[in-house]
Amino acid sequence: MAHTRDPKHNAALLMRVKRIAGQIEAIERALSSGSECADVLHQVAGVRGAVNGLMDEIFEAHLKDHVARPGLSDEERSRGAEELATVLRRYAK
Repeated sequence: MAHTRDPKHNAALLMRVKRIAGQIEAIERALSSGSECADVLHQVAGVRGAVNGLMDEIFEAHLKDHVARPGLSDEERSRGAEELATVLRRYAK
């Protein structure tokens, strides 16, 4: 995907992933220390939201670059759309 090769955009995506990794580590610490269930659930919900936000950003970039960008061939558009459909099917499971 071209949008993950753009250094500026890629740096922003990597920062999001590092924040998510920090959130996961916080969940691990909370579980190891016997934190209350509700507190852990809030942390898990936060991670889910962060991952969904990351997914949305990459999904939108893919849509713009591989489906909607002017000048793409029908084959390129079809391939980009099928890639998104595959991801959506997997994500919906």
